[in-house]
Amino acid sequence: MQDTRQPLVVANFGAPLGVAIAAGLMCGAIWMGDPTTPGGPLPVCPTKALLGIDCPGCGSLRMLYSLLHGDVFAAARYNLVGLVSVCFLLWAFGAWTYGRVVDRRITSWQHHRWAAAAALVVMSVWFVIRNVPIAPFTALRV
Repeated sequence: MQDTRQPLVVANFGAPLGVAIAAGLMCGAIWMGDPTTPGGPLPVCPTKALLGIDCPGCGSLRMLYSLLHGDVFAAARYNLVGLVSVCFLLWAFGAWTYGRVVDRRITSWQHHRWAAAAALVVMSVWFVIRNVPIAPFTALRV
């Protein structure tokens, strides 16, 4: 009798492998582009360029660049909420990948009813706090 689970596991692992390859290519582009150097090939935040304010994602490229170089403190300085979000995304990716490999749905944080609302509240508060023009909030600008 043949083992029919092996091809299923390989087929189920294709999507996570594709996501990992795409993320790896993006990390490679960020590594090569060096967003910490002004005038580089990576784009400037359109919100910052047009409105002069920091959006919730401002500093994310520099945060990822610092994280790729092992400088967690600089990454937190560029975008603390983005750094925490990367941890949550890695957790979700790990649960999704494991679920695909074992061929069953694994419930993670993003499957809870409150997850989207909590993410929206955190991003909205971060957007407001990092644009308050009073110390100590001015230290959150990048």
